[in-house]
Amino acid sequence: MEQAKSCCTPGRRSLFGLAAGLFGAASVRAHAQDAAWKPTRPINLIVPWAAGGSTDSVTRVVASELEKPLGQTIVIINQPGASGAIGTNSCLNAARDGYTWTAGAAQDLGAYETLGTAKARITDWNLFLSIANVSVLGVNINTPYKTPQEFIAGLKARPGAISVATAGVTSGGHAAMDMLAKAAGVTYRHVTYDGGTPSVIATVSGEADATSQLASEEADMIRARKLRPLFTFSDKPLDLEGFGTIPPLSATLAGFTAPVNYFGIFIPKGVPDNVLAAVHQAWTSTIANSDLLKKYSVSHGALFAPVDGEAAQKAAFPAVQANVWMLFNNGQAKVKPDTVGIPAP
Repeated sequence: MEQAKSCCTPGRRSLFGLAAGLFGAASVRAHAQDAAWKPTRPINLIVPWAAGGSTDSVTRVVASELEKPLGQTIVIINQPGASGAIGTNSCLNAARDGYTWTAGAAQDLGAYETLGTAKARITDWNLFLSIANVSVLGVNINTPYKTPQEFIAGLKARPGAISVATAGVTSGGHAAMDMLAKAAGVTYRHVTYDGGTPSVIATVSGEADATSQLASEEADMIRARKLRPLFTFSDKPLDLEGFGTIPPLSATLAGFTAPVNYFGIFIPKGVPDNVLAAVHQAWTSTIANSDLLKKYSVSHGALFAPVDGEAAQKAAFPAVQANVWMLFNNGQAKVKPDTVGIPAP
């Protein structure tokens, strides 16, 4: 019997072999991508605010903790400007290989698209939240304001004259003061700096009458009695280690509330899945149990609140929502929030 001939010609066998080779290579690449991520070079973490501020200080604590499980150095790069948009855009424009992250307040991150300063929504980021901060109204000790009532009366008596230092539009301090202005029907003179700490220093030195920045940025000056805290922008008092209790604004303005202002590390979507899996593992195993971060929270009047993934998006959204609509209603945002997925609160 004649031996059966192969149905494949040499040309077809070559094509078949090429296809098999390509399929095999793709499988190897997919398998490699699914493997646990072990960074082989330092990770760049862009802090889009000045050194020494709340974002910078807590980010350095978190970065030092993350270096342990990831086994790699995390390099902090301070790149302030445009209320955080310059550094944020640097992260957005970097290669999506998992080696460039940014940090800050989630409510700032969610406002850039409405301000027209960055083309990314809060949902375009992977959020890894670490703490929540509350803003405090602190005044220069040489001002006459010793109570919340006196400060609000001063704002009413001198419309637009009392200067308040903040880290700029979208910052927690600016958002807090605009909430007060709306609730009390007052105006103030907004003075901006490249970060929270410069705003606090300006107030202590007398460049500004007051600052509405975060407790974490004011804490040291409050403990040193170089800054007089009048109230928290909240409906809850704040027990600050080494000082005592700071009353809430709601005790003076009944019904005043403010959404929780979460801070964390942000990685743009589009990076490899195994990068996110590695950071998630580090977040839940190391950051969620970090004694160093807990100690930082207690000493800076912050809430220890590690969370990531969809839970982080849900936790951060109320502050984003309140902030962007306030900016829009005040004429500071270029894009109506509901056209970019943020309905009115």
